[in-house]
Amino acid sequence: MSEVEGIGPHALPGLREKVEKILEEASRQGASACEVSVSMEQGLSTTVRQREVETVEFNRDQGFGITLYVGQRKGSASTTGSGDEAVRETVAAALAIAKHASADEFAGLADPALMAKEVPDLDLYHPWGISPDEAIELALSCEAAAFATDKRILNADGTSLSTHQGCRGYGNSNGFIGAYCSSRHSLSSVMIAEADGQMQRDYHYDVSRVAADLASAESIGRRAAERAVRRLGARPVPTCDVPVLFSADLATGLFGHFLAAISGGNLYRNSSYLEGALGQTLFPEWLNLDERPHLPRGLASSAYDGDGLATYAKPFVENGKLVSYVLGTYSGRKLGMPSTANAGGVHNLFVTQGDEDQAALIRRMGRGLLVTELMGQGLNLVTGDYSRGAGGYWVENGEIQFPVQEVTIAGNLRDMFRQIVAVGCDVESRSSIHTGSVLIERMKVAGQ
Repeated sequence: MSEVEGIGPHALPGLREKVEKILEEASRQGASACEVSVSMEQGLSTTVRQREVETVEFNRDQGFGITLYVGQRKGSASTTGSGDEAVRETVAAALAIAKHASADEFAGLADPALMAKEVPDLDLYHPWGISPDEAIELALSCEAAAFATDKRILNADGTSLSTHQGCRGYGNSNGFIGAYCSSRHSLSSVMIAEADGQMQRDYHYDVSRVAADLASAESIGRRAAERAVRRLGARPVPTCDVPVLFSADLATGLFGHFLAAISGGNLYRNSSYLEGALGQTLFPEWLNLDERPHLPRGLASSAYDGDGLATYAKPFVENGKLVSYVLGTYSGRKLGMPSTANAGGVHNLFVTQGDEDQAALIRRMGRGLLVTELMGQGLNLVTGDYSRGAGGYWVENGEIQFPVQEVTIAGNLRDMFRQIVAVGCDVESRSSIHTGSVLIERMKVAGQ
């Protein structure tokens, strides 16, 4: 799919013009302030299963989100139309909502002095000129490689290729208007292995801004098959307290829970176990968590946040100590603190890594559980209590002994983060959170 009319860098001037038009209309109708988000996207997705094409989907969408203020009263409305009538009607709808809303002393646009002054090119836009037939062929070759890997791969649960490109813009009546284009491509395969009356399912995938940077279709298929076969013979283990090693792709979720706990929305709602924790030591002293929003081709890179504030590199945890919350303009005002330019989330989080790969961490663990699969949503963010269904591999004498299923791992996030023994060098790069495998000193493993 190549760049087409309306999608791509050539569309950015028109996108900015549409934002300006909406801002002018909001002012004309009596809004005291306004902010506008606009997106234009198109994509191609295909899924094959059991050597047959299951779905081929092409989408093209655009949308305008309008938030305006009448003093401290706020109203929001959205539309897919960009014509004058659609803009007038949507602004009027938002205005009507604002006039009936309760005043909120914390509502309003961000400080104009903090707005991004420029939008640097972060190399996020690399459209993939692939046709539906080519996408199907690539997905089929990925699945075929999986079937050819091992005779115990007898079934497939879907191999999918997806490519998307789009342009996004944001502007407000404080004078900021920014826009950029980006792309995202992925290929994934889910395979099922069968032997001795047991079936096991596992997957592999890759994602990138640049299609040429994706792992080969054959390697993704082979890895999905190998992971599924490796799960055969899985069984529970007796209940015990042992070290737990989270594989890198699951460790991203651990740090995602931490970011949620230090996010302004959860803090001002009194729904986080880390309320009031600023300045406390929460991790080992060697561990840092820092944000790098201007990483070229980063999956979460951005020059400005959802309020139009200029993003900047900064630590959230430094030498194990929590040094910053994750705040947008509104949540910062609610907490009496300045925004950290994180309205909409964190842009590329990096976790301190060591020099040991996963195999070395397994040897260091000695005896315990390597977790490669998590199920359920057993997290209480108010208390930090953590309990998830898990699967993985049992380790004895520093070596994997057999696959494990039907167990639950439990602990408290505050204890778990303090008890991190090591972070591996096997960094997960397919996520906005970059971390290696994480070894935790001790958790409850509930099995038989």
